[in-house]
Amino acid sequence: MAQDASLYQRSRPLTASELGVIPWLKVLLPDERERAVGDLKITDAKAGECICRTGRPVTYWFGLVDGLLKMSTDNADGQTMTFTGIPPGGWFGEGTALKRETYRYNIQALRKSMVAGLHVDTFHWLLDHSIGFNRFVMKQLNERLGQFIAAREIDRMGNPNIRVARSLAALFNPVLYPGLGTVLRITQQELAYLVGLSRQRVNEALTILAAEGAIAVEYGGLRVLNLQALRTGIF
Repeated sequence: MAQDASLYQRSRPLTASELGVIPWLKVLLPDERERAVGDLKITDAKAGECICRTGRPVTYWFGLVDGLLKMSTDNADGQTMTFTGIPPGGWFGEGTALKRETYRYNIQALRKSMVAGLHVDTFHWLLDHSIGFNRFVMKQLNERLGQFIAAREIDRMGNPNIRVARSLAALFNPVLYPGLGTVLRITQQELAYLVGLSRQRVNEALTILAAEGAIAVEYGGLRVLNLQALRTGIF
């Protein structure tokens, strides 16, 4: 949107069904909700398109309505480190929005995605006026901290099966991604991009996880059968 002129030019108000899947709207009082809904925009991001770029100033707080995003950064050597994937229902960048600073990471669409945005000024207005919104953002920040610590641990793991398991568990976080349920629509290639392994190695890991009863591989996605096993790596 504001990060890319074409994204902003394609934006529009949300429909009633799209508003219905935004979790934090439910905690707002009527006047707070009216202001938020009046400001919310949604846009379609094409596969490979960036929603946020390192060094760009924050202008919106973003959430994913449909699709799949990747949060990553590039080091001095040009190597990319992926922090996490963002499935539908996830809102991200609240820390950057709070500080009104530039982004320290990239957010890229792995497939065609519908991305909603709340202007940073309205984000701060809600922080100033809504107790419910403050609690939602606090929970997000607390959970995000744990997520990034886990992401660093995953990045150092030598066992690819546990790496895939822990990465999948992060995508099924009920606080950051409410409403996702137990099924995630994702391809093995998309998961490979998020985990940092080859598609073939991810396929091997998924076969093992399925044999252990932690997941079920379904057409076009994955069903989690034992989230605790994925989180701990104990099957």
